[in-house]
Amino acid sequence: MNLLIGIGLVILGTLIGAFGALYLKKGSAEFAFSPKKLIKNWPLLLGIFLYLISTVPFILGLKYGDLSVLYPFVATSYIWVTILSVIHLKEKVNIWKILGIAAIILGVVFIGFGS
Repeated sequence: MNLLIGIGLVILGTLIGAFGALYLKKGSAEFAFSPKKLIKNWPLLLGIFLYLISTVPFILGLKYGDLSVLYPFVATSYIWVTILSVIHLKEKVNIWKILGIAAIILGVVFIGFGS
């Protein structure tokens, strides 16, 4: 049961981090090395904040299992980023991305069964 809590927390952290990546992408359109522009770039600031916050459930999750079992679940962030990119950025998904996501899922399942 403890391992499932750890896995859930790590996956929650990756989901929050994926939203962070989405907002970093949105904020990159207005990125400039000007303090005034940086302060006004709320998508960029939100992305940084979400990345920072994503470490909290990840760290908490590490209390509940072995790092060698939990860390591979970080790869699920690629799945979340792909889904969010399609929904919010209208990016296209091709067969290679689908196969990559399938490989990630398969790998995470194998690691989960191996523990």
